[in-house]
Amino acid sequence: MADHAAIATTGLTKHYPGVAALTGLTLEVPAGSIYGFLGPNGAGKSTTIKLLAGLTRPTSGTSSVAGIPVSAGADYRREVGYLAQEPRFYDWMTGRETLRFVTSLYPTDRRSDDSAITALLARVGLADAGDRKTGTYSGGMRQRLGIAQALVGRPSVLLLDEPVSSLDPIGRREVLELMQDLKGETTVFYSTHILDDVERVSDHVAILDAGKLVRAEPTAQLLASFTKDRLRVGISGASDTTRAELAALPGVESAEQIEQAADLRAYVLRVAPNAAKGVQSAVTRFAAEHNLTVTENQQITLGLEDVFMRLVNQKEHAA
Repeated sequence: MADHAAIATTGLTKHYPGVAALTGLTLEVPAGSIYGFLGPNGAGKSTTIKLLAGLTRPTSGTSSVAGIPVSAGADYRREVGYLAQEPRFYDWMTGRETLRFVTSLYPTDRRSDDSAITALLARVGLADAGDRKTGTYSGGMRQRLGIAQALVGRPSVLLLDEPVSSLDPIGRREVLELMQDLKGETTVFYSTHILDDVERVSDHVAILDAGKLVRAEPTAQLLASFTKDRLRVGISGASDTTRAELAALPGVESAEQIEQAADLRAYVLRVAPNAAKGVQSAVTRFAAEHNLTVTENQQITLGLEDVFMRLVNQKEHAA
């Protein structure tokens, strides 16, 4: 992979009369990554992918793929493979014929011969169905064929618009496994609102809301930024005053009781940045001094769904 970003946008904007679909998107997508592009319906995800695919022109701003501006035309398009949210094929063509047709549209040096098409059909799990008409394909098969046609020109970047949203669990798993298999070979940039899938396969994530970027960073780093300042503490022997006493410990910004069973109570402590370890020690000392037993004292792990809801619904931006 080249050193430049696989995708780079600066102030990318698309407004329609009365609709601000996308405003000021500045984003860098590392080469070789699987990049999840998240947002609620109407956030601007499909608009962004269409802009990157060169299917519509921006109102303002710039974008490039593999260092080539979208405005470069043919030189740009050969670097991009694109799968629409609901791919359409000629139902009377077989899967193999579909790939032959698509590859014929590429410059000679990017075309795939029959042996490469056979290998590509096998790679996407369609080796036994390559000579069946696409009209007989299931939804998962059509999505896999769609990824194959996007790969047939050996692009630097694969743009996938909601590639699994309409699939059953088996079809979703097949497509996700294929995306994972492509990691490092090409950059996969895909939009989705299925957060479990993103947490499973994506090493980077960006969250869009109402046409504006909310956060963009490595997935693990994003999740960690929402867990490092929260502790779950269990105290045996706790009383009605324990919550306030925990809230008064150095480094604790707030304490909330979340569970109670007899004298065993659980709390969530929100702590100051970089204070978690010190607070954990303070909790242990507090319990010893008050003849209490600590049953739990650990940082809270949040999933991507929780983080997404906080960012999009509550607009809570973690430090």
